[in-house]
Amino acid sequence: MLNILIVEDEENLGITLSEYLKGLGHGCFWAKDAKTARELFASQKPGVILMDIGLPDGNGLDLAREFRKIRKDFVLLFLSALNDPETKVEGLEIGADDYITKPFALKELILRLNRILSSQSEISKLPEEINHGPLKIWFKRYEVQDAQGDILSLSQKECAILELLYTKKNEAVDREEIIEKIWGEDKFPSNRTVDNYIVKLRKWCETDSKKSLEIQSIRSIGYKLIVQ
Repeated sequence: MLNILIVEDEENLGITLSEYLKGLGHGCFWAKDAKTARELFASQKPGVILMDIGLPDGNGLDLAREFRKIRKDFVLLFLSALNDPETKVEGLEIGADDYITKPFALKELILRLNRILSSQSEISKLPEEINHGPLKIWFKRYEVQDAQGDILSLSQKECAILELLYTKKNEAVDREEIIEKIWGEDKFPSNRTVDNYIVKLRKWCETDSKKSLEIQSIRSIGYKLIVQ
């Protein structure tokens, strides 16, 4: 059973989501505005947040940033009628695990949520801390440490990609496999989307001049994580 906070000012959708998720056995708390969402976030400590962007007393993107600064151990999905790529990218950069455009089917929401939770389950099997030279990985915390000792936060997608490459270290992983395992049937990702996510991970690896970890591009295929 999940503890889910729904932040949605549209009453019909809020009621529908709450009743549907409760019917699946989950605990649900519905906030129509940012003020109530803050109160429920503090008191109920949700494991999943479904966040609308347009709120009567604020912006869901700003509220998500606020919540991420307080805690990182929750799944964040944006549910928004805004379909422009810039807003999607901004949401993902905040640390959202997914961005679903309204209108959407309830089954689609559950499929995406289950995929995210399945990825987290795989991560939970890995060690709490992984060390390679000065580089460190904390998959459960969605954080890495670079060669200078700085702690960097990862989004769910970045962490899931790194986890996939790490479990298949020294093997080539094609982009299609990354898309299938990380995004599933979502039409938004493309090979270019995968490449953009790799950029931050590669920059982190490159802070170590001795290349304890190195992400290599395999032409026309995908990527390989080399572990020295």
